[in-house]
Amino acid sequence: MTDISSFDNCKAEFHTLGCKLNFAETSTIARIFAERGICRVLPVEVPDICVVNTCSVTELADKKCRQTIRRLANRYPDAVIVVTGCYAQLKKDEVAAIDGVDIVLGSEQKMEISAYLDRWLATRKPQVEVTPAKDIRAFSPSCSRGDRTRYFLKVQDGCDYFCSYCTIPFARGRSRSGSIESLVAQAREVAAEGGKEIVITGVNIGDFGKNTGESFIDLVRALDAVEGIERYRISSIEPDLLTDEIIDFCARSRTFMPHFHIPLQCGSDTVLRLMRRHYDSALFAHKVEMIKRLIPDAFIGVDLMVGTRGETEELFEESMRFVDGLDITRLHVFPYSERPGTLALRTIDHVVDQHTKSVRAGVMIALSDRKLRAFMQQYAGTVRPVLFEQPQPGMPMHGFTDNYIRVEVSDAPEALVNTVANVRLLSISPDDPDTMLGEVVAQQ
Repeated sequence: MTDISSFDNCKAEFHTLGCKLNFAETSTIARIFAERGICRVLPVEVPDICVVNTCSVTELADKKCRQTIRRLANRYPDAVIVVTGCYAQLKKDEVAAIDGVDIVLGSEQKMEISAYLDRWLATRKPQVEVTPAKDIRAFSPSCSRGDRTRYFLKVQDGCDYFCSYCTIPFARGRSRSGSIESLVAQAREVAAEGGKEIVITGVNIGDFGKNTGESFIDLVRALDAVEGIERYRISSIEPDLLTDEIIDFCARSRTFMPHFHIPLQCGSDTVLRLMRRHYDSALFAHKVEMIKRLIPDAFIGVDLMVGTRGETEELFEESMRFVDGLDITRLHVFPYSERPGTLALRTIDHVVDQHTKSVRAGVMIALSDRKLRAFMQQYAGTVRPVLFEQPQPGMPMHGFTDNYIRVEVSDAPEALVNTVANVRLLSISPDDPDTMLGEVVAQQ
């Protein structure tokens, strides 16, 4: 890079680890780069800039971040390596010490990467800029399609919950949001570009509007009225913030799909209290019951953590029985990971060994597989609307039903990409238990 006087017309490679919000933000960074002439690198090209948007939800996530950064630095020794995201926010000095890293940016600086590249170019000195989490105030908008048909609209950032096991408030700062007016304007832009589906993302989206005096239900109503958008999905919402009013509205909505993702974390009230969660199992069960009563076809995904501090064998069994009795579709199972600085390390003595965590995760994953298979099988022979996505080269056309069943259609024409078509669901794929095979139903 020593002979380059400007980043204009350079090539950039992007690597994203972690959540959908990170992917949406990376895509926005790529768009910002493109506006100043920095293009995404092609597979056969060598990048001038490598951007790594990191995650730090577990120790394994930290390890993957370090591995990715080192691999890129070794492969592209002349590239400028920029690291941002949660790992950079929480452990800036550790990141900056990795050989080859040139720029380290925290959560509030993430969307200012272009300016920091210019500063690096002017000085050729490492740039490390991380605002302490308690001082983060800015909301950086992000609405991007990325590599998929669906758009991801960031409506909120940060978290005020401070659960005993979690570092997200320290990585993302306090809860803050965009205004409904600005978010509706972004949704209209998506519609103008031909977008059909928007996934509403954030860190704790049910907390939307704390800094604007608005509420999530107000946002949902406003987005539902945007012409041209056919589908919205709520990426994840806390059970205590998923109000009965929101569920009732989604049941009657023109565009909000029968699809919810609700973090439970544990089915034992004792463990939920240790986690400092804001609900109990009875409230969670009520939300699931109401969804299935008003929206019987709804897909309900649930986050579940196993092996947390304080989770004895008896409490794990209690959690498993509770989860088994819920009319939910799929579990996203995470073994607990010790995070430095969290309350759990200071206040909870009982520690679960790694082997036991793995066994418990396996039990819950098997339970999830049974629930998902039962959910999918009940729709064999039925017809549901599918929004087709751009397939990988050589792969069959695929898309998702309104209630989030992934469907492959081998003989569907590529002209169906980014369109909604009726598809008859035939059977679960023998090659992929998470996918159903289908056939397009001719329009009458």
